[in-house]
Amino acid sequence: MKHGVILYGPPAAGKDTVTRALAQLDCRYRQFERLKVGSGKSDGYRMGTADQLLALEAVGDVVYTNQRYGNTYVIDRPGLAATFAVGVPVLHLGQIDGIHAVVGGYPAIWSTVLLWCPKEVTAHRSEARDDRDTAARLAAWEATREDLDAHPGLVWDLTVDTSAVSPQESARLIHQLLVQRVGATSA
Repeated sequence: MKHGVILYGPPAAGKDTVTRALAQLDCRYRQFERLKVGSGKSDGYRMGTADQLLALEAVGDVVYTNQRYGNTYVIDRPGLAATFAVGVPVLHLGQIDGIHAVVGGYPAIWSTVLLWCPKEVTAHRSEARDDRDTAARLAAWEATREDLDAHPGLVWDLTVDTSAVSPQESARLIHQLLVQRVGATSA
């Protein structure tokens, strides 16, 4: 059975940084590049068009979509299949509905990891990386907190406070989780 990782958390909680650390630890880890319809940052995304999104929707290949920062972000079946073909996908999500959609909508063993940091850390990290939309990221932090509060029974496979744990240690803990869940040869 295929295995993937879902990293959930607010903006600047370290999803990109931890994913890079995972890839350094084991080259099989690959960030899933969501299809992004819109503008702005393109690193870590497959830039697409509204027509591409409509075509995916028409054949039932959209697993999950969300809108944030004026863009549409898409998790699609062909993109997931391509990422599974070359390694272990690492998905970045900021909505619990997205976790449910992926876990229930794409057959694989999914490990869910909550990466968390205080709001002040998100603000500091966002400013340090020269985000132009720090205010929007802090609003997204609030939305993530509300999302968690609205789902009190959700059980995480692993929770990491990235303000206290290094990216390398976070990656080691995630890798260890996968090895325990699926065995060293298939993680």
